[in-house]
Amino acid sequence: MDKAGTELPDNYAWLEDVNGTRSMEWVKGENERSAKVLEADPRFGEFREQALKVLESPTRLQTPVFRNGAVYNTWQDADHIRGIVRRTTLADYLTPQPHWQTILDYDALAKADNEKWVQKGLNCLYPDDGLCMVALSAGGEDADTLREFDLKAGKFTDGGFVLSKSKQRAAWMDKDTLLVSRDWGKGTMTASGYPFIVKRWKRGQPLDQAEEIFRGSEADGGYGVSPIVINDAQGHRVVLIYRPRSTFEIELSVVTANGVKLLGLPKKMSPAGLLNGQLIVELNEDWTPEGQPKGSHSVGQGSLVSLDLAALEKDPVHLKPTIVFAPTGKEFEQEVSTTRNHLLVTTLEHVQGRVYEYTWDGHRGWSRKKLDVPDNQTVGIVTTNTSDDKFFLGLTGFLTPSSLMLGDAATGELKTVKTLPAQFDASKSVVEQLEATSKDGTKVPYFVVHPKDMKYDGSNPTLLTAYGGFQVSETPRYSGVVGKLWLEKGGVYVLANIRGGGEFGPAWHEAGLKTHRQRIYDDFAAVGQDLVTRKITSPRRLGITGGSNGGLLMGVEFEQHPEMWNAVVIQVPLLDMLGFEHIAAGASWVGEYGSTSVPAERQFLASISPYNNLDPKANYPEPLIFTTTKDDRVGPVHARKFAARMEEYKKPFFYDEIVEGGHAAGADLKEQSRTWAEYYLYLTRKLVD
Repeated sequence: MDKAGTELPDNYAWLEDVNGTRSMEWVKGENERSAKVLEADPRFGEFREQALKVLESPTRLQTPVFRNGAVYNTWQDADHIRGIVRRTTLADYLTPQPHWQTILDYDALAKADNEKWVQKGLNCLYPDDGLCMVALSAGGEDADTLREFDLKAGKFTDGGFVLSKSKQRAAWMDKDTLLVSRDWGKGTMTASGYPFIVKRWKRGQPLDQAEEIFRGSEADGGYGVSPIVINDAQGHRVVLIYRPRSTFEIELSVVTANGVKLLGLPKKMSPAGLLNGQLIVELNEDWTPEGQPKGSHSVGQGSLVSLDLAALEKDPVHLKPTIVFAPTGKEFEQEVSTTRNHLLVTTLEHVQGRVYEYTWDGHRGWSRKKLDVPDNQTVGIVTTNTSDDKFFLGLTGFLTPSSLMLGDAATGELKTVKTLPAQFDASKSVVEQLEATSKDGTKVPYFVVHPKDMKYDGSNPTLLTAYGGFQVSETPRYSGVVGKLWLEKGGVYVLANIRGGGEFGPAWHEAGLKTHRQRIYDDFAAVGQDLVTRKITSPRRLGITGGSNGGLLMGVEFEQHPEMWNAVVIQVPLLDMLGFEHIAAGASWVGEYGSTSVPAERQFLASISPYNNLDPKANYPEPLIFTTTKDDRVGPVHARKFAARMEEYKKPFFYDEIVEGGHAAGADLKEQSRTWAEYYLYLTRKLVD
């Protein structure tokens, strides 16, 4: 876009041919040019070795998953590059050195198949999880291959279910039946590349003979139609069809013996679990149930409610919700999970983690008990057991090594059972929570991790990050890589809780939707300016980093405030906001960003699109642009075109596009260590040297 606001021709559309010869030759040239500088720095090897030591440490927490009466863990290390699935008993897991039995070896499978598999998890049959669909991705793509695996026997099922590569979802109805949404052939995928047809597939039946039970539309938004089967320990089951009409607007239907029936729920909501015949639903907008006078009996945005399953199946339209959790002015629900008899709910109270245990009584409704967890740490639900009431919580903080707490909802017992050994020296650092004032007067909280003896003279190398979108909450977490490569070397690390996220509920997210998105960018700039005003740092020593939607944030800040930063890391980004709807899965995010088909939204997107607003006369900092060829979510196209236009304008930049990794930093730990080393070496060169 030129000074007069005229849109420039897209001279780099040829880079949208992701694997084309011309595109890949360009990628190879840019990779080699940047590597000659960054990888030739004598510190690169040291940074990579330090990152790899953290990532492959044998003392890392072994994340537990409850399955069929045992504890399972997926593990990667120097000997298992692609990873293994292993199991042990709960009693053995709680010992310092568990005795693991390998159940599935992804490295061996990749070798046997001559494929660079990246594991994408297990989807197992309730209640004993004996049969699972193993998700395998070629190089980290969202599209995957699904294969049936006998978890108890530790082998793939002879003649079992197999679903070839597709963006797809499968849900177990019973041991001989799957509900599947996938690419069924021409005209069965949405404009954003996700499935909209669900079929019932019986064991032994040719896939092309599977029975269609639901059909959405090619115009559907979001991530496509998904079948969902939820069970509870009391013998209830609900089969749902989750149909996104746009990025955040959902139609939820229940599948019964009489067919598929649309539920009378608001569009902005999400099913969250089933307990004692009560369907748990998260509400992201105010809701007056059908049949109630407008404005009366309204359930507030951000509430968690339950619906009686029997009543729902009898009358899916006139629903009678019971409130489980209602947000306050400062506390908002984050996660929900069920044990055998109880409901666990995590919240954020001014970005501080809280946990509650809820119990259902058919006569009195829901009662709750607050669990005793430490302050100043992020709390998450790691796994719950529906065969009993045990669960694991994960706790983490910027300077506090991550730990696991084992709880029993039946007894109220909760104790720390595993703690990660320190991966860096945090003794000289401290964490503060501060506030900046955005352009419209909104208070924006942010965390600062800095040396205890930090001088307030603007000289401190500082890295600022945020995400600001899709109602994603950014909270403190322990990172050995950040600690070792940045904090331990005297750097300051800042996490901003800007609008667009979910730290303060749905309204905090909605404040930055579509044409209101400039508020998000103003929030981030305000935090950056506040850091300078407080003399924590200065533009010479201030760098910023973000990925995906956060990569878009970086691109906007790079152009709107080039004088504020001396380093910008733009990771797997969206940058061409006039073309994003036709790139990879871009059409699924119209609810977040708006659409160029709407004049006012197009005008706004044109005003902030980093690719379209590069100024050949501007003085920009030299950024590091990172992406992966195998990213089939955002895609490498945005990064490529942005870099190519910078090259046209003779603006300096570093570029790195790795092949594998999908929408992430690498497909395995060695690849990730190289990426992190590159990031922090670049930041050191720009902000410390």
